[in-house]
Amino acid sequence: MTIASDSQRKIDTYLRRLRQGLRGVREEDARDIVEELRSHIVEKAAAGGEVTTERLESVLTVLGSPEVLASQYVTDDLLAQAESSRAPWMILRGVFHWAMLSVSGCLVCLVCTVGYMLGGAFFLAALIKPFNPKVGLWKIGPDNYSLALGMTDFRPQGHELLGWLLIPIGLCVGGGTVLLTSYVALGSIRKFRQSRKLRLNPRS
Repeated sequence: MTIASDSQRKIDTYLRRLRQGLRGVREEDARDIVEELRSHIVEKAAAGGEVTTERLESVLTVLGSPEVLASQYVTDDLLAQAESSRAPWMILRGVFHWAMLSVSGCLVCLVCTVGYMLGGAFFLAALIKPFNPKVGLWKIGPDNYSLALGMTDFRPQGHELLGWLLIPIGLCVGGGTVLLTSYVALGSIRKFRQSRKLRLNPRS
C-alpha cells in the first residue's frame, strides 16, 4: 500500500502525541494500542490502495485529539486495574480519572468519595475507641448528633450513645459501607467499560 510522505508524517505525528499521553500504561499495551491505531488509520484512509490526504484528515478528525484519546485509554486501563484489584484506593484512582471524562464519572466519583469517607470514619472510630473514651456517637441536642473521633481536646457537651458497642458497630457499619461502595463502584465501572469497549477498539 502506497503512503505519501506527507500523509506518513501526519500519521507518525498523531501517533507520537498519542504515545506521549499513554503514561502509566504498560509498555507492551501502549505499543499494541499505537500499532493497532496505525493499522486502523491506514486501512480507513486508503482508497484504491493509496492513502489520500482527504481520507486521512477525515479519519483523524473522527478519532479526535490524540491527547483526549490517550486519556480515554489511560482511564480504561486504570478502571481495568480497579476491577482486577477491587482495592478502594485503586477504585478511587480510576474513578477520579473517569470523572474527568463524563458526568457519570463525576457522580460515581462523588458516591465513592462520600461512601469511603463515611465508612472510614466509622471504622476509624472503632479502632480508636479503646485508646480514647471521647471517641463515640454523641447526642448534643434534641436532634443534634456528632461522631467524635477524639482528634482534639474538645469533648462534646451531651452523652455518648453507644459506649463500647461502638467498636463492633463501627467495624460492621464501616466495613459494610466500604464494601457496598466498592460494589456500586465496580458495577458502574463494568457497565462504563462495556459501553466504551467498541469505541476504544479502533477496528470497530
